[in-house]
Amino acid sequence: MVAPMARNEVRPVIKLRSTAGTGYTYVTRKNRRNDPDRMVLRKYDPVARRHVDFREER
Repeated sequence: MVAPMARNEVRPVIKLRSTAGTGYTYVTRKNRRNDPDRMVLRKYDPVARRHVDFREER
């Protein structure tokens, strides 16, 4: 029997939380080799109904 493969830690799952304070989050994966520090993406927050910065939290 072959042991199950471990989840690849080069591409971890991260949560992107809205900076608008609504508590809305996106879940995505990122390449840790290309983006070693915290990621910030500008995405749509449906609670605030506008585009805001989403910051990575682990």
